[in-house]
Amino acid sequence: MIKRIEVSDARYQLGGNAGSDAIHQNPVYSYAVTQLFDDSGNIGYGLAFTLGQGNELVCKAAQYYAKQLQGKDIEELMSDFGAFFKKLSDDQQFRWLGPHKGIVHLALASVTNACYDLWAKKRGLPLWKLLIDLSPQEIINTLDFSYLEDELTKEQALQMLLEQQKTKSTRTPILTAGYPGYDTSIGWFNYSDEMVRANCHKAIAEGFKAMKLKVGSPDFERDIRRANIVREVAGDAVKVMLDANQQWNLPQAIQICDRLKEMNPYWIEEPTHPDDVLAHQILAKAISPIKLAIGEHVPNKVVFKNYLQTGAASFIQVDAVRVGGVSEFITVSLLCKKFGIPVVPHVGDMGQLHQHLVLFNHITVGHEALFLEHIPHLKPHFLHPAQIVNGSYVTPQEAGSSCELKSLT
Repeated sequence: MIKRIEVSDARYQLGGNAGSDAIHQNPVYSYAVTQLFDDSGNIGYGLAFTLGQGNELVCKAAQYYAKQLQGKDIEELMSDFGAFFKKLSDDQQFRWLGPHKGIVHLALASVTNACYDLWAKKRGLPLWKLLIDLSPQEIINTLDFSYLEDELTKEQALQMLLEQQKTKSTRTPILTAGYPGYDTSIGWFNYSDEMVRANCHKAIAEGFKAMKLKVGSPDFERDIRRANIVREVAGDAVKVMLDANQQWNLPQAIQICDRLKEMNPYWIEEPTHPDDVLAHQILAKAISPIKLAIGEHVPNKVVFKNYLQTGAASFIQVDAVRVGGVSEFITVSLLCKKFGIPVVPHVGDMGQLHQHLVLFNHITVGHEALFLEHIPHLKPHFLHPAQIVNGSYVTPQEAGSSCELKSLT
């Protein structure tokens, strides 16, 4: 039984221009952390990610949600978590502030993720193991399909999972091989050209087969020059992704993406405003065969549904510390599977939680094990930091979701 709740505001200043992109020049990586204490001595940790100012608002909203967990048994709660998730996300006091987006939805992510962590710790299992051992019906019981019924009903999702059960065992070798990572830190926006070049060499030496560069400069020529530096060092065998962090309007995006075709990017990420689904649809057609990756700032399953319906994204980057937590992440993953679009999460959690979720996506849902973003800057702050060997995530063995922080003071 959950007997006590704490919500903490944890902030970590980065140094050396790490984390910089076209809009966030001096980011402060921050978490609204929900802790759920049960009567057996277990503590569930849940994270929602922000970049500093405003994190206290997410914490305040998380406290409102979390107090509704007081006195509940985690096993009973998770047996029908989809209904509880819907109840919280449609809370009459908070829904006006969203719905299903912004501060209130980030707060829900923190609380939801704490529930999943506590559940796994209660069973003494890593979260990936708990999830892949659940029956299809047990998984469906944790999900809310509201507003998706025109594309994916609960019954259809159940049939998808039952079908994947037949080949599930063929995908378990990933647990030994490790889930491939990609290095997203080779080219932060404020890194010099020389540092980008050196980081590319370092990433290749460490075994990474994919890497990402921040673009979106007011000077298009700077973006093109740096993209070509990465391609030159990486060679043709390495996948190179470009991330504009929403900095272009549609005409600009068409113009610069056309020029970037020459260096053969694997994807262009967040080229324009994330709410403008139709702009992405137009852009995707205009710059084909370049593909678009979307999701870092997409707040909920409904907007993801629209991206999939319009064919506006070739890669979905749903982030469990941005949408309503693990439950909504899995719902979006099932929706993507229905559309045949791969899930390559954005990792506001630095890959701690998502290293579990991508294993579930691959083994249980049947998604391709493409790769998972790796950001190392907060590694010293986690009790069980994600481990990368030869460019791949080592499967975590500790109970829970790997989100426990060493200190919250």
